[in-house]
Amino acid sequence: MNFKNVDLMTAMVTPFNDQQQVDDERLKSLIEHLLAHGTQGLLVGGTTGEAPTLTEAEKLGLLKKAAEIVDGRVPIIAGTGSNSTAATIAFTQKVSQIKGIDAALVVVPYYNKPDQAGMIAHFTAIAEQGGLPVIIYNIPGRVIVKMNVETVLALAQNPNIIGIKQCTSMEEYGAIVENAPADFLVYTGEDSQSLAAKEIGGAGVISVASHIYGDEMTAMFQAVAKGEIAKAAKYQRDLTPKMAALFSAPSPSPVKAALNHVGQPVGDPRLPILPLTAEQQTKLYTTLNIK
Repeated sequence: MNFKNVDLMTAMVTPFNDQQQVDDERLKSLIEHLLAHGTQGLLVGGTTGEAPTLTEAEKLGLLKKAAEIVDGRVPIIAGTGSNSTAATIAFTQKVSQIKGIDAALVVVPYYNKPDQAGMIAHFTAIAEQGGLPVIIYNIPGRVIVKMNVETVLALAQNPNIIGIKQCTSMEEYGAIVENAPADFLVYTGEDSQSLAAKEIGGAGVISVASHIYGDEMTAMFQAVAKGEIAKAAKYQRDLTPKMAALFSAPSPSPVKAALNHVGQPVGDPRLPILPLTAEQQTKLYTTLNIK
């Protein structure tokens, strides 16, 4: 499945039961909720999906079940990256055998801090050997090192590197949109940049806020498509403080609390992420304006 006209993707939480095991029934309910409220694609097993706390067997089981539930209705990106090139290739190869997985999201290696040449070598090897189209995940706030625009543009020439989830400045985002091949997918991973990313010619957003505000974000992008810029801007201004509140504590704790609160049970996060305190929950629900 291709990503043409897919502008709102959700970086999905991983639903757990009360024993903190992956819950297939809650997963099905969550996916149906997201698809009913504007989500056009899913990122499964990423940062918001608590990938660092999932075993390999859990990740593979989660991806298989998600692909089975989605059944080809929307594209699925699997989070497969780590800070080991060989381990990322091996895991991506396993994921590539799952029917219904369309691409691999591969993070810039964290902790070991490669330089730009090392990043090029890492992503080139995965693109050549992993068995899935690759989307780069450039998030220096978590990784510490940042992939430079020039490096992104060099990797964008690789036909099996199809896009990027970019979490830096709009200046750099715009430079990638302007200079990358026309079919290279440039998504922001910052909810607050959703409107700007679309307006500047990017593909859209891989969102956390769409768990709660999928309808509003869909309406915002529809307004952009119709040229109703003032209407779209109003949606973004209204959503921005709510989007910020969903990161008021280590993610995905706030978004999981919000989903639980609105009757979409997903359980608590696993350690080392703590659930919100009662005080944090009250403040969050007030800011989000959810009952």
